[in-house]
Amino acid sequence: MSKKTLPDLLHRHWIHSHEEDTATEMVFRPATFNFPRSRGRKGFELKPDGTLVDVGIGPTDRPAQTPGTWRIEEDKVACYREAESTPIRVMQIVSVDANRLVIKK
Repeated sequence: MSKKTLPDLLHRHWIHSHEEDTATEMVFRPATFNFPRSRGRKGFELKPDGTLVDVGIGPTDRPAQTPGTWRIEEDKVACYREAESTPIRVMQIVSVDANRLVIKK
C-alpha cells in the first residue's frame, strides 16, 4: 500500500470493534458499521486536514470528544492533543481498507 493511498483510507470516523480483537491486534470499523450493543465504545476521527477528534467514553456512556491533530509517520499514525508535542497515541498499522483498520496492540 502506497503512502499516498494510506491517508485516503484513514479519513473517516473509526470505532473500536473490541469483539474482533486478538491478543496482538485491535480492530476498528467505520462509525456506520452495525456494531453489537455495547456500553460505550472508544474511537477517533481522522480528518483530511490533519485534525483529530479523539472519542472516549463519557460518564454516562455517551461519547466524550477531545480535539487534536494526527499525521502519518512511516507506517504509523501519531495522534496529538492540541498544543502537545508528545503523541497521546501511536498506532502501528497492520492493515486498512474502507471497512476495517487493524493496528498492533
